[in-house]
Order: sequence, then structure tokens, then C-alpha cells
Amino acid sequence: IELHATIRPEAQALVADLHQRGMTTYIISGDQEAPTQQLAQTLGIGRYFANTLPENKADLVAALQEEGKSVCFIGDGINDSIALKTANVSISMRGATTVATDTAQIVMMDGTLNQLGHLFEMVQRFETNMKTNLLIATIPSMICLGGILFLHWGVLVGAVISGGATFAGLGNSILPYLKEPNDSKGDSHVHDTTAG
Repeated sequence: IELHATIRPEAQALVADLHQRGMTTYIISGDQEAPTQQLAQTLGIGRYFANTLPENKADLVAALQEEGKSVCFIGDGINDSIALKTANVSISMRGATTVATDTAQIVMMDGTLNQLGHLFEMVQRFETNMKTNLLIATIPSMICLGGILFLHWGVLVGAVISGGATFAGLGNSILPYLKEPNDSKGDSHVHDTTAG
């Protein structure tokens, strides 16, 4: 009897999407060399590590971090828990082992990786939003400083510009929430386990 790991239906499309986003993917598996190599070839993943012990998975994650890379580790087993804790971002799925879901920062509540692309898009929007907020906070302050020093603006003008910048920043902060599609069922597909 020969056992083969079952590949999630969404895995190939997900890997292709991650590669399209410019991300490098790895398989870190405790399985034997041959099935791990076959899995990597099927999914189009260039680098893989087989026969990897739990602590070695974490060491590989740490080695990638030392190269200056931000590591997102996806795992669902007990053997993944140390690596999940070591990674910059850790993701597991509903239905995975309790240790994995308790350790992961994010749990995909639909039990699949289908929403992972959406998750990365959401993160990208928030990152863009933060950079915009930094500009909204910095530019009016510089204008106020220049106006007070060189144009002899009064305190009132500075207060108006500063207040306007604050409201603009608040408005910009809620934009990602307004752009999020409403889930008619009311249940989220992604759960942040770090939220208090």
C-alpha cells in the first residue's frame, strides 16, 4: 500500500497567484524526499525541504528571516507549531490541529486557502493607506511650519490646517473598511487570533 498526500483543490491556483505577486514559495515537509519532490513539481514550487523535523522547520524560517525576508508560514499540524510561532506571519485553517490554530496569527475560517489572495490584497490596501496617512500627517505640518516662519501665519491658520489634516487622516483610515465587500452571511472567512 502506497499513501500519497492529498493536494488541496485550491493549492495550484494559490501557488500561481503567489508567484504572480512576486512571492517565493517553499515546501517544508516532514515527509520523505520522493513524495515531497512530487508535490513540489505538481504545484510548481521550485524549492522544497523533505524529512524536516519541527525544530528544523523553525530554523529554516529563521534562516530566511536572516536573509532579510519576511516569512509567511502556512501550517495545519502539530509539527508546524514552532515554525508558525517563528514566522513573521502565521496562517492556519479551521479544522487544523488545536496547536496550529492556537499558534497561528490568522485562521482561515472556511477551512480552505481560497481567501488567501484576498487577504494579501487587504494587507496591501492597509499598507498603502498607512503610507498615505503618513503623508497626510507630515505635509500639512511642514506647510504650517513654513507658513508661520515665512508668511507670518497666525495660530488660527495653523490650527485650521492641522485640524483639516486630522479629519483627512481619519477619513482615509476608514477607506479600507468601506471598500471591503459585505458578506451577506455575516461570517468572516478570516479570523485574526491576535485580536484582544
